[in-house]
Amino acid sequence: MTASDPRHPSGLATINPDLAAERASTPFDPLAITHFLDGSPNATARRRKLEAWISRDPSGVFSNDDNNYLHRTERHTRALAKFVRLVELCRAAGVGANTNTSSSDGSSDGGAVPHLEGEIVGTPEFQTLVYACADDPFPTSLHWVMFVPNILTLCDAAQQAHWLPLCRDWKVIGCYAQTELGHGSNIRALETTATFLKESDGGAEGGEWIIHSPTLTSSKFWPGTLGKTANHAMVIAQLIDGEGVNRGIHNFIVPLRDMNTHELLPGVETGDIGPKIGYNNMDNGFARFDGVKIPRRNMAMRFATVDENGKYGKVKGGNADAASKVAYITMMQVRAYIIHSSSEALAMACTIAIRYSAVRRQGYNADVEKKRETNAPNEFQVLDYRQQQYRLLPLLAASYAIFFTGKHVLSRLKDIENQLVAGSKSITKTVVGDIHATTSALKSYATSFTADGIEDCRKACGGHGFLVCSGLVELSQTYLQSCTVEGDNQMLPQQVVKVLLKLVGAMQAGDEGAMKEYEGTDMNYLIGPLKALMESGGDVPTQSTFAFAEGAPADAFLDVSALLTAFEHRSACLLLDVALQLQSSMGTSTQQQAWNDALLAMSRASKAHASYLLLRDFANGLAEEQQKGSASCLGPNELDVLSQSLTLLALYWTDQFLEDFLQIQCLSSSHIPHMRQALLNTMTALRPSAVGLCDARDFSDFRMKSALGRYDGDVYPAIMRAARADPLNTQSTDGGVGLGYDESLRKLIAGGAGEYRGTKKGQGLSGTVSRL
Repeated sequence: MTASDPRHPSGLATINPDLAAERASTPFDPLAITHFLDGSPNATARRRKLEAWISRDPSGVFSNDDNNYLHRTERHTRALAKFVRLVELCRAAGVGANTNTSSSDGSSDGGAVPHLEGEIVGTPEFQTLVYACADDPFPTSLHWVMFVPNILTLCDAAQQAHWLPLCRDWKVIGCYAQTELGHGSNIRALETTATFLKESDGGAEGGEWIIHSPTLTSSKFWPGTLGKTANHAMVIAQLIDGEGVNRGIHNFIVPLRDMNTHELLPGVETGDIGPKIGYNNMDNGFARFDGVKIPRRNMAMRFATVDENGKYGKVKGGNADAASKVAYITMMQVRAYIIHSSSEALAMACTIAIRYSAVRRQGYNADVEKKRETNAPNEFQVLDYRQQQYRLLPLLAASYAIFFTGKHVLSRLKDIENQLVAGSKSITKTVVGDIHATTSALKSYATSFTADGIEDCRKACGGHGFLVCSGLVELSQTYLQSCTVEGDNQMLPQQVVKVLLKLVGAMQAGDEGAMKEYEGTDMNYLIGPLKALMESGGDVPTQSTFAFAEGAPADAFLDVSALLTAFEHRSACLLLDVALQLQSSMGTSTQQQAWNDALLAMSRASKAHASYLLLRDFANGLAEEQQKGSASCLGPNELDVLSQSLTLLALYWTDQFLEDFLQIQCLSSSHIPHMRQALLNTMTALRPSAVGLCDARDFSDFRMKSALGRYDGDVYPAIMRAARADPLNTQSTDGGVGLGYDESLRKLIAGGAGEYRGTKKGQGLSGTVSRL
């Protein structure tokens, strides 16, 4: 590494000898994988340059050195200061200056960012700078994550022309207010109302909306940026038109605060919801509306309108279902970003744990006589213990799998959105349902796996993993919200299976026309196995029509195509089991009870679908890079190590979900020792690449904020520096007297408050209790 590399810590002199040895024996070039992840060598150089803007900014505002010792109120206000400085840097550097002005339909030519000229939030530079700040999400985050995208997709050209310049210039900072105190995933049950008031009935000229929170449970609760930061909200409410007809949920832009003083407007109450497990830079908020009036045109009117007389209608010439589909896509894009970000969060946790496991030594190594240092015990690297490899290496492999899948899903969603906005009829309900099932299954599985994986990485670091300075504590606490936000992970499998069951129904009915719509969808892989299963008949649990050969050796389980086939059949079998269970139960119980009884089976089927998609996208991504040949950033050695990672992950999940494979008889008990030997062999092959695969993610020390995961491996001095920086130490007297001694502890030690002086008659516990 050179001094121009933003990962280079100030004053770096040496690399820990164990980490240096790991890097010297790495059988591939980590930088080649870095270039692939970034998109190109130039993209890597650009990203590092942008990261350096933050880590070396002379203002010092981006420092995270004392984050662990600050109250959330201080974290919040400092995060606001950081964001303002970030915007200043963007403006000074001309970020966004060369983007093209959006066309009236929200699209843009030549691949330009679909924002106004000068808009920064949609640029790759802005996203890189936000990540480079290495802090909890900014309090302003929902402005560009949800508010602006909703304007772009759901507002008409005139509305965009009004609102987007205000957003670009940060005069308007918005949030997305959907979730309520009493309702989350069930958006049809939201209680907030938007009632149209005609001019003739006392409304403003042209009519207006009255936004109202009729009950306590209708209070908006949880939206990020809402508490104290946003001055506008995209409020999701039940639209009641001029005839008093409820038209269902629609989007409304509601001003919250005066744009000059930031004071709340009449009828609006907002506030922060209080401390959370993590994410405490963010002012997740509540809001109540007491008859708040907004202009008629503050309703998003790209696909549906209400005229001055309160008459509701769909926009002529548009896809009749476009509004609901685009709203769906917007929600799914957020889920896709959550999936994609899971790759980075899990990779960061693995980097910390694996580097530390390479540095940390424990347990006498009787197989090696040479000592590392004079008079030092000859101990194992913790990473050489098999249980540590089993805990960490599959997680590292999964971080790459999630990267490939996240990239694929985001690309597919963008394509669907562009077609919908352009009025294409090719995006059918089947296509939208498929991508909904994909994002729901992956969001549920990937985020749960990542949250558990981060915690496993923390535990794998032993006692030091319990220290906040490990970096793993905040990483875990910040990430945990991903398991609940944008659809609770325990509820999403129902939505997944509900979509997948439509495919089963079409196949059982022999509906060739309906089945043709599944071509090119993520569900398409199920058709072959399901057809074979239906032809073979049988009872629940369904028996797979694919099985590993009896007596298959360990090498047979290194065949990725065979492993993928096994995962295909697992998914098909578990899905068909759900369908057959429901069909059988409905004969003896209500539909609702039958559905409730099948929820556990649905969860297993959803996990099976998600794990197959992750492995498939990993395999397809590697195949695509291999086909590119010299045009790919990945050479043969890099492809080999990533292929080993794919194999390891497939074997690990086979071992983790062994019960499923045994149930469908894809595996038998005699296969287990051979499969586990293949798993052991793959861990052995991947072990020399572990640190290199972490280095390839190119996380700077500034971003990781970890004493344990430092690039130089100088772990123990870093732990001691963090300990000495604690206010309990820095605010002690020169003589080492700590806080609270004079006020309290002195009374015990020097004041005699706890001194035993014997007891007098009538004293003692029994006498004291009786007097009380």
